[in-house]
Amino acid sequence: MKITVDIDCTPQEARTFLGLPEVEKMQEAVMKELQAKMLDNIANLDPENMMKTWLPVGVQSLEQMQKMFWSQFNTGENDKK
Repeated sequence: MKITVDIDCTPQEARTFLGLPEVEKMQEAVMKELQAKMLDNIANLDPENMMKTWLPVGVQSLEQMQKMFWSQFNTGENDKK
């Protein structure tokens, strides 16, 4: 035997019926605060600081790799002379 029950209600009505807490106001407040902080942080970022923040190790290692290659090229040229 199979019984199917269809209930037509809004999410708010279902939460109330099941006794779940009202969280919409809290979610709205948290989202407004999060949006304000994100917009403030985005406004304060400029491309140079962003690159320094995101790629400090990568840029340093690239510079070191370039120096190593140039030193190897220079050593090879000095050996030929």
